[in-house]
Amino acid sequence: MLFNSPDFFVFIAAFFILWPILRHHNGSRYLYLILASFVFYGWWDWRFLSLILLNGIVSFSGGLAVAHFPRFRKSLLITSISVNAGILVIFKHLDFGIENLNWLLEVLGAGRHINPARLTLPLGISFYTFESMSYIIDVYQNKLKPTRNIAQFFAYLSMFPQLLAGPIVRAGDLLHQLESAGSITEQQRWDGLQLVIHGFFKKVVIADNIAVMVNSAFAGPVVNNSSIYWWLIMIMFAFQIYCDFSGYSDIARGLAKWMGYEIPLNFNHPYISPSFREFWTRWHISLSSWFRDYIYIPLGGSRTGKVRSFVNLWVAMLVSGLWHGAAWTFIVWAALHSFYVSVERITDWPNRLSCIKGGRHLAVLLVFLLACVAWVFFRAQSFTQATSILSVMFSFKNISWNIARNSISVTSLLCLSVILLRELYFHLRLDQTNWITAKVNTAAQPVIASIMVVLCIILRGPGEAFIYFRF
Repeated sequence: MLFNSPDFFVFIAAFFILWPILRHHNGSRYLYLILASFVFYGWWDWRFLSLILLNGIVSFSGGLAVAHFPRFRKSLLITSISVNAGILVIFKHLDFGIENLNWLLEVLGAGRHINPARLTLPLGISFYTFESMSYIIDVYQNKLKPTRNIAQFFAYLSMFPQLLAGPIVRAGDLLHQLESAGSITEQQRWDGLQLVIHGFFKKVVIADNIAVMVNSAFAGPVVNNSSIYWWLIMIMFAFQIYCDFSGYSDIARGLAKWMGYEIPLNFNHPYISPSFREFWTRWHISLSSWFRDYIYIPLGGSRTGKVRSFVNLWVAMLVSGLWHGAAWTFIVWAALHSFYVSVERITDWPNRLSCIKGGRHLAVLLVFLLACVAWVFFRAQSFTQATSILSVMFSFKNISWNIARNSISVTSLLCLSVILLRELYFHLRLDQTNWITAKVNTAAQPVIASIMVVLCIILRGPGEAFIYFRF
């Protein structure tokens, strides 16, 4: 069930009619959350509920076993992670592995061919698998006591707001919140409403309208030979994926607030980052922190010497690339970001550049443009298409504005302007420490929210599934 579908609005209205009644009792609260979440997920394909059940049972029982059988705790941890990660790899990477194996067999002249499995990728599997894996790892590291209530665990694992596309909520952040009904304040309701409105605005007005031009650019077999055209397309895609993904996260956080729960911030205006190190503390925060805490640091992080720290960085980033998709383009995208961060560590260029007048703003621009270059591999349908686009971008041919203007819709450019203004607004937000400006800002919030609602109705773009559903 998509957040931007009519079915969802009926579902969420029905959910919140009963939620105030059922949330005050542990048993009914857990069961209602599980039932609602299973309906939400099963609306797409009920058969894949079996994977959530299997994933949850393995992690729940694994957590209890790790706590109760200390002699075998490491083996139990490895077994639990292997089962859940194995399911993810089979559904997500089996055909990728078969494709590369067939290529290798062809190169070796073996004359054999293995047919692809063509498995359907279950929605949200990358997200709930990482949530369950973080649970058992935290139990193993004694950071978290395992819950003995399987209903509470499944209420956490399957809670519908973040089920399909995050944020990746760790058990330590949510399990204890689920233990009580809590109190939903008026401020929490208002903050939740603003998040939901902002999320829908970013998705249906900005991301979906930009998607028309971006999808058209990448769908054609012939690559447009205008350099400025492709730079504009990649700038638009950078904001499309940001508004699409952060829009989902905003809606998820807003719905959770209405339920009385707090889930972590997942995006913090990443395109104002003056370095790639900061970029990854602002972009998809729940995932980047997951790789930091469960791969980079366990490998030794930066404590094992300079050379080893670079190896650890590259391993974590390349695994992140595979998490995003089973294609070499995602691996190259991750490798580019590994290269960017490595160069930063060696040269310290962002800090050096920030020392000169206007240097910080230039650093922000450079980080953004380099991120756009990497986005080419993320969005391209093939490695060949990506390299063709990059060759045009850096050829600096046909840079006439007329060529770009004739190719890019006015709607897309308008959306891009709105995004830039929005980023500027949040970057230069009124000083809340001054009571006068705070009053102005508080008064402006409902006006801005109302305008966004109207724009969501009259400027709604073509309905598009959220980009990260495919991951």
